[in-house]
Amino acid sequence: MAGGAGHPPRYKAGMAEPTPQTEAETPREAFDEGHLSRGFVSDVATRLERGDDEAVRAMVAPLRPADIAELFALVPENDRGPLAVAIGEALDADVMAELADYVREDVLAAMSVGAVAEMVMQLDTDDAVAIIEDLEDDEAREVLDALAPEDRADIVAALNYPEESAGRLMQRELVAVPEAVTVGDVIEQVRVTIDPATDFWEIFVIDTERRPVGTMRLSWLLTTPPEVAVADVMQREQTLIPVDMDQEEVALLFQKYALISAAVVDGGGRLVGVITVDDVVHIIQEEAGEDALKLSGAGDGDINEPILETYKTRSRWLIANLGTAMVSSSVITMFEPTIEKLVVLAALTPIVASVGGNAGTQTMAVAVRALATNQLTESNTQRTIWREIRVAMLNGGTIAALVGIGTAVIFGNPVLGLVIAAAVLFNIMVAGLAGVMVPVALERWGADPAVASSVFVTMMTDTLGFLSFLGLATMVGVANLS
Repeated sequence: MAGGAGHPPRYKAGMAEPTPQTEAETPREAFDEGHLSRGFVSDVATRLERGDDEAVRAMVAPLRPADIAELFALVPENDRGPLAVAIGEALDADVMAELADYVREDVLAAMSVGAVAEMVMQLDTDDAVAIIEDLEDDEAREVLDALAPEDRADIVAALNYPEESAGRLMQRELVAVPEAVTVGDVIEQVRVTIDPATDFWEIFVIDTERRPVGTMRLSWLLTTPPEVAVADVMQREQTLIPVDMDQEEVALLFQKYALISAAVVDGGGRLVGVITVDDVVHIIQEEAGEDALKLSGAGDGDINEPILETYKTRSRWLIANLGTAMVSSSVITMFEPTIEKLVVLAALTPIVASVGGNAGTQTMAVAVRALATNQLTESNTQRTIWREIRVAMLNGGTIAALVGIGTAVIFGNPVLGLVIAAAVLFNIMVAGLAGVMVPVALERWGADPAVASSVFVTMMTDTLGFLSFLGLATMVGVANLS
């Protein structure tokens, strides 16, 4: 396949060099703080409604691929198909690679199978797979049938790997040379056999069974005399990525070792692809946002997601929260006689639960992020739990003192102040412990801590907050609190 979407255009020898495109060519009024302005988007939509495709093409022509992708996301959903038709050749592989998932589905629906197939052939394997995944089964088969056998084989092989794995993320376009050749041989091989549209930053050195034995940077290739053997200048230490490794773990390796690219190997240790840092940047971005959205139960969090799908995702989460809230509320009914004798307890009870819930959310967010970035492992779990307990003790002591003094002053009752202070201290301690232990336990059991932690931590802080405050109040006696 031709080289990567999202990269600058590349030209073969003999082709005329186009005039370099800069943002200055785009009308200044089209942008507002780096984004397409509301007026520009509105003008495009108006011309689409009038059927003035020529005017739309003229407006879009100066835009960069990322700007065109942004335009597709900003216009109304029913305008995306007409916009794809109107801009014609401006909708190229670079633009398609920049489109958000749900927006890309709308755009693909407006394209013919032949146009999609032609675009897929221009993309790197990982971007091509993303497009094929968005198609209906029959359309995907038609597109695959329209591809060259070699391109089709690469995409089908990638689709056989698990979703969000290195196999799906990798590109098959790479440069690999045997260890026995010289630098001059490598340069000649690259000139003769490598498509000029292929981007690469490292050359992989392989043995006779295609197992990676080292790497060679382009800077070394350009600065080393041609008669020098590759074996004498290559770097033997390298990071190899198993083809079935989860993309989140891949991203962590790139962060940890500051990688530009890394070889992907199959079960037999043979080189099958390469992952580059530009792909990993997107993964880091996606995973970070994904965990935050899972904690809130907001699903994908894509504003272009169909309303029905968003409803299904969020309603399941809210129903689960309703169930845990009923467990917490049942604790209050247990102490109904105490509350009836001293109504002020009903006003103070939510404070205990709320403060504990917020403390638990803070700890849980830190724990989930630490698990996602491999900062929290089995070797330091106990130390982390003890750390959060100490933080909870400090926070609990401070908040308990403030709540206790405030309650005693406002209601003129020091005993009531001591009761709520003790309950707040206890609940914040519970929150600190649960905020770490629940995500860790879920992760150890193979569940995603970002998805379920919030439900369990909230239930624990609410239930134990109500139980501690109303239980202490009952033990002390309503007469002493009145």
